[in-house]
Amino acid sequence: MLDDYPMAVVGTAGRGLIIYQLEGTPQEFKRIESPLKYQHRCVAIFKDKKKVPNGYALGSVEGRVAIQYVNPVNPKDNFTFKCHRSNGTPNGYQDIYAVNDIAFHPVHGTLATVGSDGTFSFWDKDARTKLKPSEPMEQPITCCCFNHNGQIFAYAVSYDWSKGHEFYNPMKKNYIFLRSCYEELKPRSTS
Repeated sequence: MLDDYPMAVVGTAGRGLIIYQLEGTPQEFKRIESPLKYQHRCVAIFKDKKKVPNGYALGSVEGRVAIQYVNPVNPKDNFTFKCHRSNGTPNGYQDIYAVNDIAFHPVHGTLATVGSDGTFSFWDKDARTKLKPSEPMEQPITCCCFNHNGQIFAYAVSYDWSKGHEFYNPMKKNYIFLRSCYEELKPRSTS
């Protein structure tokens, strides 16, 4: 569950989602089925230009993110994109990794995704483009966030159990990294 007053989004079993309106007496606003085929793993709420929550991003175990508006002006405003995947091999196979967390920049409205592949990526949802990929870490990136003014991007590197207990190595340490990020997350110019 994630809330950003006056909205909350709850992921349920069977790929279900419930959106709540929290103003006054909190109440259920809408129930929908996930637009993603596979189990969702994380959710993050985004805001419009007036800083009012108006949609959410949903990440899945299949290396995909869905951008969903609560009340889309145009149904094409809702879309999905692939992320946290290998470039593929000559035989055409591609490694696919879970999206472990999503965070929206508090000033620019752009977003970061982190995954089981040990990378983070910065995205501009409005221009539908990747702003910056990272080099892979030695373990998965399990969660991320921005500080209140969007100057610092924090992310945690540790085992996420996506490959099962047999791949857990107690000798590998867990880390939290802080990165200056304000300029890297500026949206693409529309010129």
